Amino acid sequence: MKNKIAIIVGTRAELIKIFPLMIELQKQKIPFYFISTGQHNISNLCKTFEVKQPDVILSTPPTSSSKFNAKESKAIKWAFGMIFKIRKELKKLPNLEFVIYHGDTLSTACSSCSKLLNPFKKYKNVHLESGLRSWSNKEPFPEEIIRRIVTFFSDILICPSKQAELNLQKYKNKEIYNLGNTILDSVDIASQIAQKRDLKPFGEKFILVSIHRHENIKSEERMKKIVEILLSLKIPSYFTLHDNTKKQLIEFGLYNKLLENKNIKLIEPLNYISMIFQISNCQLLLVDGGSLQEESLIFQKPCIILRNATERPEGLDFNFQYLSKLDVEKTKSKIQEYLNPNFKIKNPYGEIGVSEKIVEILK
Repeated sequence: MKNKIAIIVGTRAELIKIFPLMIELQKQKIPFYFISTGQHNISNLCKTFEVKQPDVILSTPPTSSSKFNAKESKAIKWAFGMIFKIRKELKKLPNLEFVIYHGDTLSTACSSCSKLLNPFKKYKNVHLESGLRSWSNKEPFPEEIIRRIVTFFSDILICPSKQAELNLQKYKNKEIYNLGNTILDSVDIASQIAQKRDLKPFGEKFILVSIHRHENIKSEERMKKIVEILLSLKIPSYFTLHDNTKKQLIEFGLYNKLLENKNIKLIEPLNYISMIFQISNCQLLLVDGGSLQEESLIFQKPCIILRNATERPEGLDFNFQYLSKLDVEKTKSKIQEYLNPNFKIKNPYGEIGVSEKIVEILK
């Protein structure tokens, strides 16, 4: 069975979602070839989750949080070269049956497109977290476009929810499976690790904030609205500040306003274990990213989504997540509503054990 499976990972977020599958493969003694594109440095996360280090790293990982620092031309050039590098690496695996990748990053797109250059290879492309759609090419950008490209070039589509499965109905030539979301397994394992560490919650009652989407941080108008919402928060609020976000806040003259507010605590981005622990203890999430929307459902924490559109609509139907569309006054009102009731919902992403189901499909 040597090298019948190749797993390609580019970002920390991808590894967080795919490491439970790696653990399951290791547990069943099924070997896999692990390729890192180098989009992020994932070495420490591999150690944390006790999965093997990549067999090969195809570009030098960044020392900062982002490889491209929002420079589109640099990202496009990197991606074009990466397709050829992935193709070259896969050609070294003569017994290859499955190439597995996750999500909607540049690395995901490169992984799926590499099959274009291997037209006579018999392996199947497997996309995890398939079928997410916001139905807006501009938001999130470029992720929504990448998802459509990846779906086209994939053979097996593993969906995280019923809605994601429905979004793929027109792809009659694909193998489609709704197995639930691997984030359930990720959070379960991360929570077990957190219990073994001497972690302390930020407080008895607090809000977690994470803003980093390009469509937000590149827009002064949007960032002014987001900051106005944050300045209205009445309880301690911890803002995990990414490099790009901080840079744009300073450029727009908004950074000091947050710094001077007694309820806003600007902190460095947390590692995954610490973030999961703090999510499990917070009262509310204010985010513009995707995975945190999922984790809010798992921990049953209300969530304000600071976007105009979302590819993860499952929580909206329960009045448990709110798509703000950056309407300042309505969002302020919804925050107050969420901080009072004790919402309880059924998790739309299924139950723990998704990774085991994926292995069974591959077998």
